[in-house]
Amino acid sequence: MRGVRETGITAVENLLAHSRPRSASVMTGHATRRKILFGGFCLCCLPGVIRASEAGPFAMAEIAGGIHIRRGLDEEATQANDNAIANIGFIVGSDAVLVTDPGGSLKDGERLRATIALITKLPVKYVVLSHVHPDHIFGASAFLKDAPVFVGHARLAKALQQRGAYYREKLSALFGPEQVGTVVFPGMEIRDRAEIDLGSRIIEVTAHASAHTTCDLSLFDNKTGTLLPADLLFVQRMPSLDGSLRGWLKTLDELKHRAAARAVPGHGPAAVDWPSTSAAIIRYLTVLENDTRRAITDGRSIESVIKTAAASERNEWKLFDEYNARNATEAYKELEWE
Repeated sequence: MRGVRETGITAVENLLAHSRPRSASVMTGHATRRKILFGGFCLCCLPGVIRASEAGPFAMAEIAGGIHIRRGLDEEATQANDNAIANIGFIVGSDAVLVTDPGGSLKDGERLRATIALITKLPVKYVVLSHVHPDHIFGASAFLKDAPVFVGHARLAKALQQRGAYYREKLSALFGPEQVGTVVFPGMEIRDRAEIDLGSRIIEVTAHASAHTTCDLSLFDNKTGTLLPADLLFVQRMPSLDGSLRGWLKTLDELKHRAAARAVPGHGPAAVDWPSTSAAIIRYLTVLENDTRRAITDGRSIESVIKTAAASERNEWKLFDEYNARNATEAYKELEWE
């Protein structure tokens, strides 16, 4: 496949954000116009602009040359926010654009697509689906008209088969089916590593073992030294465990050794220092592991663990009460039989 160096590839996320079902840079256009619209502004300075309920393109931060990120809202999915709660964005090469997560709904994806069109006339050739959770992938259908290559983990298709219809049903009840978008499956599956050439810019794509979910991808932009680990990294907003607690800690330990100028978390600020910012999520997951393992050793019930595990972390995270009980449940199930 042109533009892709293959290594282990076969062609082929409470309500919904992390729930399970039951049963670079070359840009066209005028730089001045771009700066007026986007450049130099931090998203936190423009709360009225980034609200998903407003029409048209949204504000984005150019966190490194040619890498544009929309900071997601630190909220649960609601009718008012169109599930625009994840950090999403795109990377511009000299030949093509890569979208790094297309958004949480059709409307979210359409706004991202409109924003891209204001910044560059280059074609969108790749859309990366970093994992199965709906706040990251349901904007994909907004890009179908571009006929891009949809890129996902080798286990993403199976996860979408198991959960996609359920996620879409729940989102439809919240937004209406016309605003949800369809379930889009990856056309390029990453089993290990791959390189995508956008023209004078190589994006490394890595498939990880079970961690945040069973199908996590991370990206690395060689041109700017930017790591994009998606939901392998949460900052300020409570992490959600939907894969393997021990696997997540192992993956973060591996990523810490990746020299990077900055990282783009799946939730939190558009860009953060790396690896220092990973300390908070590693601390939380370690406390969750230790508290859960201690409770199991003491013969305590899962109900007790749900109430007490990682309680010391409550004041450190937004949406703690919405997610910690589920994380404790997943941790107990994983560690009970080790």
